[in-house]
Amino acid sequence: MTVATHRLTHLETLEAQSIHILREVAAETRNAALLFSGGKDSIAMAWLAHAAFHPAAIPFTALHVDTGHNFPEALELRDRLIPELGMQLKVAALPEMIASGRITEPAGTVSRNRLQSVALLTAATEHHFDALIGGGRRDEDKARAKERVFSFRDEFGQWNPRHQRPELWHLYNARIAPGQNMRVFPLSNWTELDVWQYIAERHIELPSLYYSHRRPVFERDGMLFAVNPFLPMRDDERPREALVRFRTVGDMTCTGAILSAATTPAEVITEIAGTRVSERGATRADDRFNDSAMEDRKREGYF
Repeated sequence: MTVATHRLTHLETLEAQSIHILREVAAETRNAALLFSGGKDSIAMAWLAHAAFHPAAIPFTALHVDTGHNFPEALELRDRLIPELGMQLKVAALPEMIASGRITEPAGTVSRNRLQSVALLTAATEHHFDALIGGGRRDEDKARAKERVFSFRDEFGQWNPRHQRPELWHLYNARIAPGQNMRVFPLSNWTELDVWQYIAERHIELPSLYYSHRRPVFERDGMLFAVNPFLPMRDDERPREALVRFRTVGDMTCTGAILSAATTPAEVITEIAGTRVSERGATRADDRFNDSAMEDRKREGYF
């Protein structure tokens, strides 16, 4: 008698792991939020949540920490996709918090990414979120490589790599005391290439920013920035038209573009397969402050 067997592909294995993690969050926490920025990782994560619970509703609130310096293309897709998935959207808007005096923006500040931690912790407290689900991946940065899938945060929202819990055999400890929080990373074991292959196989829509397009850019510190109203050009900087795309989508004041002619997921996959520089290392100015920039921000409460 021949027994039919099916071996999961690499992507099917990653998908199954992520679905297991998302279901663990639903089972072990009371009020979880899925961080959503309109970027490729959060979009893939939202569709994984859909796969995990369909035909039931996704049991998480979508939470966007809005710096006020976002790419319009990402916001447009956010506002279409979240209702389509049947999720409620909460926005922690930094401009509103700054205007009301709840957050102080240091004089001369251009990028608001360093203020995101305060807005995130404020939203978690106000909405009583006991778990925040993020799209961080271990291949992005050495600080994120230290993360557990269920990453414990104390009552001050702080992360200490020495106080992380063991995760043997995919068993997760989600126990927290009042005021504490759990950060969860369903994409921990994915790479940038894995995410793009998943997007290609599932025909997932992304903001047009991720594909080659022509736009005015200027160069600063070896990076190409989109000409935008939030990042004034210096006297020695000049705009030029270029064919570019973005590997990651964040605050317009610190997210750089790359020269690219890739207009389809398949072409992007080919491009990524040939690169040796991580997406954040190549295109995120906020991670270039020092060698421990990401770890410092994580200790403050950032993802």
